[in-house]
Amino acid sequence: MKKTILAAALAAALPLMQAAAAQAPEQAAAAKPAEAAKPAPKAKAAKATHRATTAKRHQDARHCLERPNNDAIIRCAEEYL
Repeated sequence: MKKTILAAALAAALPLMQAAAAQAPEQAAAAKPAEAAKPAPKAKAAKATHRATTAKRHQDARHCLERPNNDAIIRCAEEYL
């Protein structure tokens, strides 16, 4: 009984799926010109946001050890965390 119901549901759904598949290429063709214009601004934005500087936490903080007391050393070194 369950197999019969499943077969009937698939038979009813098959024409709907074929109609949707036929419409998909038309929609894809309409969307292609709009997609072609988008990559150019993204490429420019990616190049502009690239930073060549080193992060503060990767820089050398040994100069902080020259401070007069532990509190000053700690305050100086916290900037590099």
